[in-house]
Amino acid sequence: MGATVQLSVIVPTYNEAPNVEELVRRVTKAIEGIDAEIVFVDDSTDDTPDVVRRVAASAAIPIRLIHREARTGGLGGAVLAGFAAAGSDACLVIDGDLQHPPETIPALYERFARGDVDVVIASRYAGGGTSHGLADRTRVLVSKTSTALTRSMFPIKLRDVSDPMTGFFLIDRRSVDQAILRPRGFKILLEILARRSMRVAEVPFDFAGRHAGESKASIRQGLHFLSQLTALRFGKMSLFAVIGGVGAIANVAIVWGLTQVGVGYIIAAIIAAEATIIGNFLLQERFVFHDMRESASAWWLRFAKSFSFNNAEALVRIPVIALMVESGHFSAVVATAITLVVAFIVRFVFHSLVVYAPRKPGAAPSRARQFVEELDAQAMSPGEL
Repeated sequence: MGATVQLSVIVPTYNEAPNVEELVRRVTKAIEGIDAEIVFVDDSTDDTPDVVRRVAASAAIPIRLIHREARTGGLGGAVLAGFAAAGSDACLVIDGDLQHPPETIPALYERFARGDVDVVIASRYAGGGTSHGLADRTRVLVSKTSTALTRSMFPIKLRDVSDPMTGFFLIDRRSVDQAILRPRGFKILLEILARRSMRVAEVPFDFAGRHAGESKASIRQGLHFLSQLTALRFGKMSLFAVIGGVGAIANVAIVWGLTQVGVGYIIAAIIAAEATIIGNFLLQERFVFHDMRESASAWWLRFAKSFSFNNAEALVRIPVIALMVESGHFSAVVATAITLVVAFIVRFVFHSLVVYAPRKPGAAPSRARQFVEELDAQAMSPGEL
């Protein structure tokens, strides 16, 4: 479909009837001066479609409704259906509950109109953005933890994205290869960004409370998100898990072998930890983070970060092992195995976001790094022995 308007505002809705009229009013006011339309893609089981039709009849801007019976792909599938039906290549996605303030639309459109990016993201975590609309501290913690986990799984593609979990963004639909997308939930932006590299800009916004109705957040949604994330990043994290699993088996085997010959379980755990920390780092360098080494810090600095963090983690973990053995009456082997499983996710996040973090463009290397690189260059230069 050729572009017939400047901007298509896509609103995926599920039982948002009480919010429709206020949303249309605020969007209409916000986009004054922009030739725009609103496309509702509705999966509701209530009277939301009827409300949309009623509001559309008297609206000052074109409003279209797509009511889906099958609801294929959930919210992500609804967004892609909106892309397909949009009258413009510039598609702005916004929730129907007014937690995404329509007043931010002009800032998103102005940034997008410069023409140097594929997507402009409204971020709760960029400078000036807030997440006040999250219900309580637990939701805030879950949101920030999920964001950190997501960025750790895609540290290169998401390095310029502070809020990959947002559902408020403006994108050039021509940059989206829908053939490779597998929408399976509500984090469609993450799906898009994870599938290919894109030029990204961010605009801060204040995440508001719901205008009306109830939040759709639930444990089921959380599990759905985790399954989506795992499917997207299966490769790198699975390799990290395999190496961690090999290291865990080696760790347990070393503890078992040393305790069998009379070494105390604390000393055995320390020896096992140091051996597997070094072994895991070497294997991760070769098989997990090999595509990130070139843009990351020098090898010795990566090793120092990894070794220091894992030893700090071990200093925390070993007293926990002791507590489990002495107070919980676990065997040393079982206690070691349990704590290693818990430590896995923390290690992955740290290595992705810190150990292999890309160097800042144009940043001058430290004096220590310059010295080491010069020494390495001299040592490797050709010459007579």
